[in-house]
Amino acid sequence: VRAGSEYLQIHPDSLIDSSQELGSILISKGDESQVRLRDIANIERGYKEPAVNKLHMDGHRAIGIGVSTEKGGNVVTMGEGIKQRLKELQGRFPLGMELEVIYMQSDMVITAIDAFLVNLMEAVAIVIVVLLLFMGLRSGLIIGFVLVLTIAGTFIFMGPAGLALERISLGALIIALGMLVDNAIVIIDGMLVRIKAGMDPEEAAKEVAGQTSMPLLGATAVAIIAFAAIGLSPDSTGEFCRSLFIVIAISLSLSWVTAMTITPLLGIWFLKPPTDAEKKADKDPYDNAFYNGYKKFLALCIRFRWVTVAVVAGFFALSVYGFQFTDKTFFPASTTPKYRLDVFWSVDQHIDETEEKAAIIEKGLAELPGVTHVASAIGQGPLRFILTFTPEKEHSGFAQFLVDIEDYTTLQDDIKRAEEYVQSVAPDAISFGRTFDLGPSKPGKIEARLVGPDVDVLRDLEQQTLAIMKADGDAKGSRGRWFERVKVIHPKLSEEQADAHGITTRSVALAIQSTFEGHPVGVYREQDEVIPVLFRQPAPLRNDVANLRQIPIWSPVAQRYIPLANVVTGLETHWSDDVVERRNRKRTLTVVTDPTKDSAPKLWKRLSEKIEALPFPPGYHVEWGGEYESSTDAQEALFAPIPMFVGIMILIVVGLFNAIRQPLVIWLTVPLALIGVTGGLLLFKQPFGFMALLGFLSLSGMLIKNAIVLVDEIDLQIREGKPTYDAVLDSGVSRLRPVAMAAATTVLGMIPLFTDAFYIAMAVTIVGGLLVATVLTMIVVPTFYAILFKAKKDDDRNTTPAPASGGGATTAPPAAA
Repeated sequence: VRAGSEYLQIHPDSLIDSSQELGSILISKGDESQVRLRDIANIERGYKEPAVNKLHMDGHRAIGIGVSTEKGGNVVTMGEGIKQRLKELQGRFPLGMELEVIYMQSDMVITAIDAFLVNLMEAVAIVIVVLLLFMGLRSGLIIGFVLVLTIAGTFIFMGPAGLALERISLGALIIALGMLVDNAIVIIDGMLVRIKAGMDPEEAAKEVAGQTSMPLLGATAVAIIAFAAIGLSPDSTGEFCRSLFIVIAISLSLSWVTAMTITPLLGIWFLKPPTDAEKKADKDPYDNAFYNGYKKFLALCIRFRWVTVAVVAGFFALSVYGFQFTDKTFFPASTTPKYRLDVFWSVDQHIDETEEKAAIIEKGLAELPGVTHVASAIGQGPLRFILTFTPEKEHSGFAQFLVDIEDYTTLQDDIKRAEEYVQSVAPDAISFGRTFDLGPSKPGKIEARLVGPDVDVLRDLEQQTLAIMKADGDAKGSRGRWFERVKVIHPKLSEEQADAHGITTRSVALAIQSTFEGHPVGVYREQDEVIPVLFRQPAPLRNDVANLRQIPIWSPVAQRYIPLANVVTGLETHWSDDVVERRNRKRTLTVVTDPTKDSAPKLWKRLSEKIEALPFPPGYHVEWGGEYESSTDAQEALFAPIPMFVGIMILIVVGLFNAIRQPLVIWLTVPLALIGVTGGLLLFKQPFGFMALLGFLSLSGMLIKNAIVLVDEIDLQIREGKPTYDAVLDSGVSRLRPVAMAAATTVLGMIPLFTDAFYIAMAVTIVGGLLVATVLTMIVVPTFYAILFKAKKDDDRNTTPAPASGGGATTAPPAAA
């Protein structure tokens, strides 16, 4: 109300302070007399009936509470805070109430981070031991110190970049570990050769750093850009792996900075000049059986260069052929010791019936070997507790069991055992078990979307599709996402009788709703909660469908209630589609299934050929979702920016050499990595999924980096007057140790990732590709160079390449060597 220049609120006292006081409300009887509501109705406070969903935990009814970390929050801090608060509230729990945890993400994160930190320390230790063994004590300690310093610097910069310590960011450090020492190895190796040749350590440091700064900067930039497609992928998979690119970009950038600053300084301080006796000996550091053997083999390959090319091409063709036999799983399964078991009964089954059947299954699952806890969500999926988990939508005949086991290594055996048990006690249901995915997940690994205008035609296509899926021995859980048609009772209203009693279709609908479900007649406010007030008929009338004809309907004409039978000519029962989904404004019936043994891509290939061969009427077609769609979308998003990044990488390499032939030599070796990739994946029986694809892209950056320093060394020796043929051989010899060391540290540093389900495919891809590609780099790159520059033995002509804009050798000049 307005009071002068102000508005004042008026809050009258409420006459109802509790739900029981609703009974005091006076209702007119129509004859000017009044009665209390409690005199003509039973007032009860309860829950919605029938329930939409229910939850059980270890055989007891439960209420699920989900807590999510706020944006920018720390899940570990949040988890510890929840544990502390629950501990404080433990004493206030009613007698008989217990608290059980279905999933505590903070515990999983702590376990995963601890395991990854151990893997990281193991990888660092492996790399340092390799450096000590093959580079010597002083050189190994210098490079090892610089490596630790680079990792520490990466941790410092991760904070401002908004990155946390998690599976992806820590895995990125392990992936980059071998590359982090590449630059330092080149600097220390160059200084060692010069110092042994009699050069002052400080002069050696200045010369090596000056000559290698631009080539190593360009090579590092190429290695970073090779991961850029991951960081800029716009889909959910790219978002999931974005920290991988950012961490690698930070760490590799820091590795170049430390290689140009701290590494030369430490080399000046700790690398010992040769003694007088060593100077008198003046022994060539490359004059031993290992280097001589490599030089002879390389000379043989260059002499029979076209035979070498033919052999390499043969291996490449064989790898292309063998690649078709690799598995193509999109994302690996999680190693969490938990699996889900989905059971679908008829969609029109009452939820109480579903609960009774689920209780039997829950008890049986709990008695299986190795099972520690069983939670069951009835009527729909549980709260979303994992980012990659999508709960099942509302379905009164659905139950999902979340089963905790002792050891994740027995997951597949446990799932098979559980499936067999459920099929024995619920043969009328569709049941199947699944692990939780580490990447994006869908209702089914295989999804066939049948698109068209007519529901009946789609249902017919659904049956044909299900028949194909069920006929395949590797498909399980085959079902349509519209589920079964349900029985619907349709009262046929007699217009003549309805008009005579003043009854409309709306009043009939309200009467039926009031009888069975309850009709909202008001709300009751209790503090900050609004509770609906429903009017419905007594339980004996609403719990028996036979009483449908006796439903009372108010007749305005007769001024009394009359039974529904007076205004209907009959009750018809027919089948109806309870769910009709549309996608892009078109009716879409999705049929899903999951593989039992083979991978999803193999099963999809078999099924898609048969389903696409079905006689689709005009206007009808099939689209593919599931893992096929996720994989396709992720790869399209990943490949979309790749041409731009490849162009940038090519421009960097061309800019380094200011020529075309040298970059051509380097890029010709990149596809040859497929030889090692195919062999590694087949040997270790790993799939070429999304993570393996990322590994292959990153592998290209590593190979280009190694090839750049080798070709740059060849060019330097040619510019200093050495014949092309001799420069090719001598450069290969001088670059053998740094390239081999860089590859060895990367390969051995990947060993801890072989125990991680998420990264093993990527690790196998990088290890297999790098092992073979390193050999090819030291053989094929010199051979291609000899072909393009027409290098021949005993040819004194110097095919001088164009001067490199960055200049610089990566090791000592020929005189020093």
